[in-house]
Amino acid sequence: MKTQVPVQKNQKYDVEVTDLSYQGLGVAKIDDFPIFVENALPTELATILVTKVKKNFAFGKALKIIRQSQDRVKPIDGAYTQTGIAPLQHLAYPAQLTFKQHQIQTDFAKMKLDVEVAPTIGMETPYHYRNKAQIPVRMLNGRLQTGFYRKHSHDLVPIEDFYIQDPEIDKAVVIVRDILRKFQITPYDEQTHRGVIRNIMVRRGHYSHEMMVVLITKSKKLPSQSDLVSEIVEQLPEVKSIVQNINPKATNALMGEKNKVLWGKGSITDQLMGLTFEISPNSFYQVNPIQTEKLYQLAIQKAQLNKDDTVIDAYCGIGTISLSLAKVVKKVYGVEIVPEAIEDAKRNAKLNNITNCRFMVGKAEEQLAKWQKEGLKPDVIVVDPPRKGLAESLIRSVAEMSPQRLIYVSCNPATLARDAKLFSEHGYQINQPIQPVDQFPQTVHVESVTVLERIGK
Repeated sequence: MKTQVPVQKNQKYDVEVTDLSYQGLGVAKIDDFPIFVENALPTELATILVTKVKKNFAFGKALKIIRQSQDRVKPIDGAYTQTGIAPLQHLAYPAQLTFKQHQIQTDFAKMKLDVEVAPTIGMETPYHYRNKAQIPVRMLNGRLQTGFYRKHSHDLVPIEDFYIQDPEIDKAVVIVRDILRKFQITPYDEQTHRGVIRNIMVRRGHYSHEMMVVLITKSKKLPSQSDLVSEIVEQLPEVKSIVQNINPKATNALMGEKNKVLWGKGSITDQLMGLTFEISPNSFYQVNPIQTEKLYQLAIQKAQLNKDDTVIDAYCGIGTISLSLAKVVKKVYGVEIVPEAIEDAKRNAKLNNITNCRFMVGKAEEQLAKWQKEGLKPDVIVVDPPRKGLAESLIRSVAEMSPQRLIYVSCNPATLARDAKLFSEHGYQINQPIQPVDQFPQTVHVESVTVLERIGK
């Protein structure tokens, strides 16, 4: 027998919002049937319009807030919600920090793990923090425009001030946009797969203030190249590198494989944890350096390292954590699946005169199994995996190597809780509070540092 869904599409309902989902949507219930409501906060009474109905839940949007939450603040600009740039901009910042702490608590409760979660470490200025922008360029009403896509679509919303980005980057994007207009460079058209310029990427060193402009093109040829370059150099004195990235494929992938340096160097440098890093167009480099330093300092502190320790850094990227650890331990082994990242890591080690790091290209789970067979006995293992979390084989390898401590830097509380449960079955437990750090203010992303300790020596 088919159970009756208590709501209908395009109907209005008055509801009380009781919670926030991990996507930052208000949660209301009618006869125990959950409705996820955009722009609604816990404790609010709202008139909503149901926009989509599924078997077990529905989506809606708030038409009118009858009783407002004390944590509601006036949004800066509707475009930031439309495009998903700042989905939590209507929630006061202290409440955003609580939401992130609560998110971790919820995910661990689902796994029936009893843990303490410390209050989230926030930012003094929770906007203008991103040191990298990737901005689509499209034709809109006959004019080249830059902006961001409306959520779940490829409709461009023109935006000049991106709120969460370094304001110098926002200015640079507008200047480059105007130069592209001046030389009548045609924007890429997704329907016809024609046109020249697909995206503008700008990176800026938080401490160095060195700027890189990457023009991502469909075509190999960039019309008016020398004029474009000299105008960019003249109008943006911080620019140290101008690169063309060629992406000829009809794909959603942002960048192609080929980079062509048009002016200056092929990379810029910036500092993190007192170390210098070289950043190239494809480098993975943390977008919020202020909070990244807090995150890494915590990881190092919580690992209780000493100068005789051997550490493995699984998912080492360009070596940001590895090289920070190398200053306080005997030896660091880093592994990463992206060959270019390992090239960067080796170069960054050289740049900082660090000789006690060994970097390998490979899948973390396979390399750990190899090291374990070779008899490598780390004192501490650090993992900073992608959103999907850890492979079970990696968890087994870690358990067999039996380090005293595992430091888990996570960007997804759901996979962190799942993995912590598996580690508990291998004799590892969480004895100190999990520490959330807000790397992405105004968004729903949650970063945290967790220490898992081996039970019994």
